[in-house]
Amino acid sequence: MSGLYLGFIIIIGVAFIVFSTAKLKLHPFLSLLLAAFGVGLLAGLPLNTVVEAVNGGFGGLMGYIGIVIVAGTIIGTVLERSGAALRMAEVVLRLVGEKRPQLAMSLIGAIVSIPVFCDSGYVILSSLKKALAKRAKVALASMAVALSTGLYATHTLVPPTPGPIAAAGNIGATDYLGTIILIGLLVAIPTVLVGYLWAVKVASKIKIEGEETLSLDYDEIVKGFGALPSTVKSFAPIVLPILLIGLGSVVKFFAWSGKFAEVLVFLGSPVVALLIGVLVSFTLMPKLNEETLTGWVGDGIKDAATILLITGAGGAFGSVIKATPVADLIQGIADGGLLNGALVLLIPFIVAAALKTAQGSSTAALVVTSTLIAPLLPEMGIEGAIPLALVVMAVGAGAMAVSHVNDSYFWVVTQFSGMKVTDAYKAQTLATLVQGLTAIVFTMILWVLLV
Repeated sequence: MSGLYLGFIIIIGVAFIVFSTAKLKLHPFLSLLLAAFGVGLLAGLPLNTVVEAVNGGFGGLMGYIGIVIVAGTIIGTVLERSGAALRMAEVVLRLVGEKRPQLAMSLIGAIVSIPVFCDSGYVILSSLKKALAKRAKVALASMAVALSTGLYATHTLVPPTPGPIAAAGNIGATDYLGTIILIGLLVAIPTVLVGYLWAVKVASKIKIEGEETLSLDYDEIVKGFGALPSTVKSFAPIVLPILLIGLGSVVKFFAWSGKFAEVLVFLGSPVVALLIGVLVSFTLMPKLNEETLTGWVGDGIKDAATILLITGAGGAFGSVIKATPVADLIQGIADGGLLNGALVLLIPFIVAAALKTAQGSSTAALVVTSTLIAPLLPEMGIEGAIPLALVVMAVGAGAMAVSHVNDSYFWVVTQFSGMKVTDAYKAQTLATLVQGLTAIVFTMILWVLLV
C-alpha cells in the first residue's frame, strides 16, 4: 500500500469525524468508532485484525486511564456541591485583593477548573463575578472574560481535568502525569495572563445591558451558600493528589530504591493518588448518607461516562491506525525534514485547533488529536517525560482555539454574563484564539530550553 493512499484514508477518517460531529450532530463516541472501522477496512486490514484493534484500543486505554478520569470527576463534583469551590475563590480573592478584581477572577477560574469542568465552574462562580463587578465598579464583560479565560486555560492544559488526562493516556504518557501537571501549570501562567489582559484591555469596553441595575451583594451571595468548608478541607482533595503524583515522579526520576521509595511510588500512581483525593473529598460532605455517598458520587460518575466513552473510542481509532503501515508513511515524512525540533509541536496544535473549531468540544479535540499523533511519536524519537508532556501541551493549546457558537462553553459564558453574541465574538472567541496561540508559543519555547 502506498503512503499516499494510506495518508488519504486517514484524512478521510478525520474528515468523517469532523463532519459527523459538527454537521450531523452525531455523538463523538459513535463517530470515532465508525471511523475506526472505516479506516481499518479501507486500509485492507484483515477483518479479525480490525475487530481486535478496536477492542484492544478501547479496553487498553480504559485500563490505563479510566479510573483516573472517574476519580477526578467525582472530586470535582464534590467540590462543586459542597461549596468548596466557592471557598477556594474566596481565599484567592483575599490574597489578590479586591483592587485587582479581574486578576482575582482569572486566578480563581484557573484554580477551580483544575478539578471542576469549566462549564460548571463558570456557573458556580457567575453570581460571585457579578457581585464583584458591581462592588469594584468595573465592566461586567471584563469580569466575565477574566473568569472564562482563567477557567479555560487549566481546563485544557492541567490534569486531573479529563481532557489532558485522556491525551496523556493516548500517547502513552500516563506514567509521567506529575511532569505533565508541572509543565501544564507553567504553560497555564502566560495563558491565564493573556486572558486577563484581554479582559482588561478589550472586554472592558463592552457594555452589557442592565449591568448598572445589578443588585447583587458579595457578602449576601457568600452567606447564601451557608457554612462553607474550611480552606484546608477545600483545597486538600486536589492539592494532595497533585503532591503525591509529584513525589512519585521525583522518586522515579532519581531512581531511588528501598521500601519507603516503593511506598511513595505506589501512593504517587495516578489511580491511587486520585482515589485518596476522592476519600479526602468525603470530609467536605455535610453528611455521609445516601444523598452524598450515592447521589453526589453517582452524578460524578455520570459526568465521567461521556468522557470515558469518547476516550475509549479514541483509543480504538488510534489502535486501528497503528495496525496499518502508518509507520512507513511517518518515517518518510520525517526523513524529508518536515518534523524537526520545536516545529514538530505545530502538527498536534494545528490538528487540534481544526477539530476544536469545527466541532466545538475541547475534550473531543484533545482525544482525537492525541489518538492521531500517537503513532508519529516513536517514529520521531519523541519519548520521555518532558517531550511527551510538551506534546500534551501542544494538543491542549490547539484545543483552545477557538470557542464559538458550536461550543457549549461559549453559550454558558454568554448566557450567564448577558453578553450579546456579537460582543461575545470580540470578547470570548478572540480571547480563546489569543490564549491558544500564547500556549503553543510558550510550549515551543520550553521545547527549545528543555529538550
